[in-house]
Amino acid sequence: MTDSLRLGANYVPSAGWFYSWLDFSADAVRRDFADLAELGLDHVRVFPIWPWIQPNRGLLRPVDDLLTTLDVAAEFGLEVAVDLLQGHLSSFDFLPSWVLTWHRRSVFTDRDVRDGIAAYVAYVSEAAASRANVFAITLGNEVDNLWPANPTTPEASRAWAAELVEVVREAAPGVAALFSVYDDAWYAPDHPFHPADAVELGDLTTVHSWVFNGTSRLDGPLGPATVTHADYLVSLAASVAPGRPVWLQEVGVPRPDVPAGDAAAFVRATLDAVAENPALWGVTWWSSHDIDRALLDFPDREYDLGLFTTDHRRKPAAEALAGFAAAPRARRTPDRSVPCPVDLLAEPHRRAEVAPGSAFHRDWVRRRQEGPVAIE
Repeated sequence: MTDSLRLGANYVPSAGWFYSWLDFSADAVRRDFADLAELGLDHVRVFPIWPWIQPNRGLLRPVDDLLTTLDVAAEFGLEVAVDLLQGHLSSFDFLPSWVLTWHRRSVFTDRDVRDGIAAYVAYVSEAAASRANVFAITLGNEVDNLWPANPTTPEASRAWAAELVEVVREAAPGVAALFSVYDDAWYAPDHPFHPADAVELGDLTTVHSWVFNGTSRLDGPLGPATVTHADYLVSLAASVAPGRPVWLQEVGVPRPDVPAGDAAAFVRATLDAVAENPALWGVTWWSSHDIDRALLDFPDREYDLGLFTTDHRRKPAAEALAGFAAAPRARRTPDRSVPCPVDLLAEPHRRAEVAPGSAFHRDWVRRRQEGPVAIE
């Protein structure tokens, strides 16, 4: 693999999922990070839980456990990206009580809430930046999924994200300040977060590629549309911001869209396709470890997304990822391109025209089978 392509995993603790922050064990983190280091990965993305650090708008609790996690990562030569607003994780929303019940107000539009979030963002960003192995801080995990429960408008969404990215920059100079969204921002016509937000805010573009968005139904778990969806999304992002790096911040093997027996082949085919893309900055796999099925009420696909089981056994997806990490890679500048039918910056209401299954997407997939295809 070329030095310029980063490869990591989104860290889901093997013992207790993210509830493990409530009874933190540095030794448990150390065991998990040993798993990832053995695959040849160079970074992890970690997720402190917002309401447990800021349970009241005027109270910010210690983040010693987060700092210990960063230090443990350094023991294994792993750099770290820290996400701030959880926010949305594995179908659950984690919101502090001071934006719920009779206090209910939108996290995006209420001025008091935004001020409270800004204090939290500054506090955690400054703490995280004290560790030399922290290279990026993202506002949160798919914060656009907090809508429509939290009303907003495109103008308010943009202002919210822009304001908080600047808070990260001021609190953590020298660390990449990022903003990320689920792919509805790219494909859903009525979504209040827009492609322009993804490519104009923060220091690079992040995309999350999940084939359960309907892509896998087009041609099956190993069909060309399915295994090139990550490359398509990276290409789409690169088309509206030429020269700006794109981080594939989440990609994974969701069941039943991709059966267990096809997991390794899906990993290899997906990575082989997207790694050729010259816009790609890096890949962070979702996720490091499975979720214990003793924990209830998750969507079924969430339990088995890990590279490792909860008892630290490598799964076929992990073997495929390790093979990719060890193999030499070369970028291929596409010698063919197709014009995008939509100006995604100016016409976000037409996003459905580039969504999976659209005529444009199907044409791109057909052309992609013959080699890399840029979108312009």
